[in-house]
Amino acid sequence: MRPSWDKYFLEIATVVAQRSTCLRRHVGALIVKDKRILTTGYNGAPKGLAHCLDIGCLRDDAGAESGKTHELCRGLHAEQNAIIQAALHGVSIDGGVLYSTHQPCVLCTKMIINAGLWAIYYLEPYPDPLARRLLEEAGILSEKMTMER
Repeated sequence: MRPSWDKYFLEIATVVAQRSTCLRRHVGALIVKDKRILTTGYNGAPKGLAHCLDIGCLRDDAGAESGKTHELCRGLHAEQNAIIQAALHGVSIDGGVLYSTHQPCVLCTKMIINAGLWAIYYLEPYPDPLARRLLEEAGILSEKMTMER
């Protein structure tokens, strides 16, 4: 059976996540507009810097809890990288949709709001109630999906 567009893009996000260099969570994201993929991103260290896979995880070393102290990490989130790629290459994502393997954190949520995205479809929840509240306040659709057909 042919997948819906949403499931098609979420499947691609899971492939993008395979590039992740994070030791804790492999996240992939893509931004789509008019059924066209504009950018992709996965979580990992900034370009040219050592990857956590190679040197270890600052968050693990500090005992950081999931969903807290985001600044204690050498990596960028997949959603951040997808937005940065759009800016780097001059691609407008205003009016686009984010597909992600995981629900965005509050930092990514604020970027998503200001980038003009109108919807988020994700597979796995993330423990960040403030992110959910901000999305609701901004009127951005946020929906947990499954890969079942």
